[in-house]
Amino acid sequence: MPETKVALVIGAGDSTGGAIARRFAREGFFTCVTRRHGDKLAALVQRIEQDGGKARAFGSDARREGDVTELFDTIERDIGPIEVVSFNVGGNVRFPIRETTTRVYTKVWEMCALAGFFAGRAAANVMVPRGRGTILFTGATASVRGGAGYAAFAGGKHALRALAQSMARELGPEGIHVAHVVVDGAIDTDFTRQRGPEAYEARKQAGGILNPEHIAENYWMLHSQPPDAWTHELDLRPWSETW
Repeated sequence: MPETKVALVIGAGDSTGGAIARRFAREGFFTCVTRRHGDKLAALVQRIEQDGGKARAFGSDARREGDVTELFDTIERDIGPIEVVSFNVGGNVRFPIRETTTRVYTKVWEMCALAGFFAGRAAANVMVPRGRGTILFTGATASVRGGAGYAAFAGGKHALRALAQSMARELGPEGIHVAHVVVDGAIDTDFTRQRGPEAYEARKQAGGILNPEHIAENYWMLHSQPPDAWTHELDLRPWSETW
């Protein structure tokens, strides 16, 4: 019997994370999806299974070391070896610097940076002994430049990018592909649609909003790359985005 291949999506929401999970499920991966409230993943799991894939939802807090350790241990023990980890936790909040409390800054840093460290370290622990694996970190515009009102978010995303760079240099020789994806632009989500329906429709028609399915296609491409031509950082943006 062939060994079960597992793809783990941490921060599997209704748009990008869910699209990534579905993309890997179509390739035969048993897709494990997790977010803080696991019951919110029922629809995603059902959709994957209806499409012929296999999936399991977990409720875990990516900011808690114990939760992440237990998550990896459970998957490795009960389902199979984790071949791919996609870290997709957000944290995009806007606060003017004088209104950014210590609590807000700390929480955003935990979501972006500390949680990324927990996931990356746990992935390395199971992948290095096998000499294979892919670790994909989702970044944002804030990963490469700060913006007014985004001190907390940019700080966390800059730290995540630095983590990805360091891990790529350390784990590449071990056969582990680490990549960081800068998603630079508005993503087609319920929040984007509801914030301004007319502006949303006009922008979408002009090709100015990122389709989660197209983002997910690039994640599959990164995993599929041969080791002599690995991409470490990939930026995705609509043609109309200023950069």
